[in-house]
Amino acid sequence: MTDMTRRTVLALTATILAAGSVSAQSATDALQITQPDFRGTARFMGMGGAFTALGGDLSTLTQNPAGIGIYRHSEIGATLDITFMNNKTTSAVGDSKLDHTKAACNNFGYIGVANIGSTLESFQWGVTYNRTAQIDRSYYGYANPTQTSLTNYIATYSNKAGYTGSDLDASGSGYNPYRDSDYDWLSILAYNSGMMNDDGRRMVGLYNNGTTADAEISVREHGYTDEYSFNFGGNISNVVYWGLGIGVTDLSYTRTTIYSESLEHATIYSRPEHGLVDDGNAGYTMYNNKHISGNGWKLSLGLIVKPIEELRIGLAFHTPTWWTLSQNYEAAVDYSYFDPMYPEGSNNPNDGSHLSDYADFDWRLSSPWRMMAGVATVIGGKAIVSADYERLAYNDMTARTPVYDYYGYLDSYQSNENLNNEIKTYSRAANIIRVGAEYRVTPKFSVRLGYNFRSSSTSKETENGGEVITSGTDPSFNLNKTASNISFGLGYRFGAFYIDGTYVHKQQKSTLCAYTDFDGLRAPRFDATESNNAIVLSLGYRF
Repeated sequence: MTDMTRRTVLALTATILAAGSVSAQSATDALQITQPDFRGTARFMGMGGAFTALGGDLSTLTQNPAGIGIYRHSEIGATLDITFMNNKTTSAVGDSKLDHTKAACNNFGYIGVANIGSTLESFQWGVTYNRTAQIDRSYYGYANPTQTSLTNYIATYSNKAGYTGSDLDASGSGYNPYRDSDYDWLSILAYNSGMMNDDGRRMVGLYNNGTTADAEISVREHGYTDEYSFNFGGNISNVVYWGLGIGVTDLSYTRTTIYSESLEHATIYSRPEHGLVDDGNAGYTMYNNKHISGNGWKLSLGLIVKPIEELRIGLAFHTPTWWTLSQNYEAAVDYSYFDPMYPEGSNNPNDGSHLSDYADFDWRLSSPWRMMAGVATVIGGKAIVSADYERLAYNDMTARTPVYDYYGYLDSYQSNENLNNEIKTYSRAANIIRVGAEYRVTPKFSVRLGYNFRSSSTSKETENGGEVITSGTDPSFNLNKTASNISFGLGYRFGAFYIDGTYVHKQQKSTLCAYTDFDGLRAPRFDATESNNAIVLSLGYRF
């Protein structure tokens, strides 16, 4: 593909065609790549991440930048995380479980301190690397029977868009609808693989009133979000601590989906001579691969006030992360349609495969802004109890898509109002509660407990079955629900060194949807639970 052709494809695929059609970007992509994860140093995680009012930990550079002002000595440290992952998918026919283990160094950094000794007691600076999200999930679901078929959903919105077979046909040598039109790519894929057909009046899916069908889906997601934080802060009279942070971020996200259906007494099509056949059997498998990568930056401001020695109050605000993203996808379908006019073993023209073109484009996203408040108390010089509240404004996310000039070169980015409206429809603000406690058993040895809970970022309307538009050729999506973490940790100090260890149990709930509900019909959907156990070890040196 030439550069000019590819730029033309990018411009075409960025257009949203009609209600119910599939677009180049989607709100489901925006929601998926901006979900937070509970990660950090062992002490931070051992206390449930409730450090908005505490500070004095490397992880606070990604939370409340004023936490750097608490430091009285310079520090260098690193954290190793070993996670035992379990993904369970529940459907009417039973549960499916997939297990795997992941190890990573998710945090390391340096804090510098300059003691001044006046009203500005000290000035601090620091830089940390933090893996703020680790995506590593696998799902499997089986539905028997289904109420309808993906092919009927595609036919429904293709009819709304007014597509005909000649619009979508990619079999000719002089016309390729992937390159030469702005038609929906999933419609093109479905038509050229026989998943839907043109009966001369409208598009027709495989499922009819006499059809029985089952469906199977497997999904593999993997990726990460990394943040490099550069913070500056200070201590004013040991009462007010302030901080300013700059976060530089990058992400990588890949979603691979395999979806198949098996249908008896389906409406299949025998090309070229027999037209529609009402009583055939059909089977197809659709493969999708999508990848999103990019980088961004944000600002954070924070304040911690210590009115008395036993009490600290913290506030922090994070701007959205302004992401510049690249996305690509492609799909293939293997199909076999059993027409009774072709005896078993004969050369059935309805068996084969179809591969889509390769889509590659850029877009921009402003992630949710974050606001957090916390309070912490010190009891008897031995115990600390802290609590945080955080709000993530998912429904305020905005996206911009590229605008190309006449020659196919990128001209600018403009607000994508359709996509932004979808974000508001599909999402709602999420709330996070964090609580933690630490008790110093001896001057060197401490024990810790923590818990946090994040509410759903998916709107009630969408959870209850509202229509969801996805991107590219993959009609599947996840509805993120609640997440919770419970932790227990130990800490030991020996001289200038410290070592901390924490056990964390994480649980994330979601719903896996093979495609969207439509026309009052329920698409296959499965309850999914990501249940992980992690061992977190941190080692550091203060000087």
